Amino acid sequence: MASTKIGKLPPRYSFVLNPYVDVRLSKCPKCEKPTHPRKFALLIHVDDWGPFALGKTCRYCSHCELIIAHQDELEAQLAHSFAKLAPEKIGNEYLVIGTLDNKVWRKGLEEGGQPLGDALDHVADFKKVLQLHVEGGWVPAEK
Repeated sequence: MASTKIGKLPPRYSFVLNPYVDVRLSKCPKCEKPTHPRKFALLIHVDDWGPFALGKTCRYCSHCELIIAHQDELEAQLAHSFAKLAPEKIGNEYLVIGTLDNKVWRKGLEEGGQPLGDALDHVADFKKVLQLHVEGGWVPAEK
């Protein structure tokens, strides 16, 4: 059976892509503890382009090791990046695969990138990818 693991580091973090523009998660959807902003180097596969490392500030729950990326913000950053690299790729489908070690990501920025094989040595896939479903809204208090 073929392995679906891409990175060579052990899987780390759980990941949620929040598709809701009007919902921002200041509390973890799993444990209800406060989340805080933290910058991650996300490895993203963009259709017809390939792997792309993007530095993105996400909400993070250190208790659950859960990264929460807001889809609208992520897509805006991807569009901004691809406006210079390859404007015809803006709007292509993408998949967030895992995280790249921050030191390696910064070094790649300074040196203008690095070969994919070398980068994969420093990639950790996600342990779990979760779906976010929000129901309801403002409802009257129960009596």
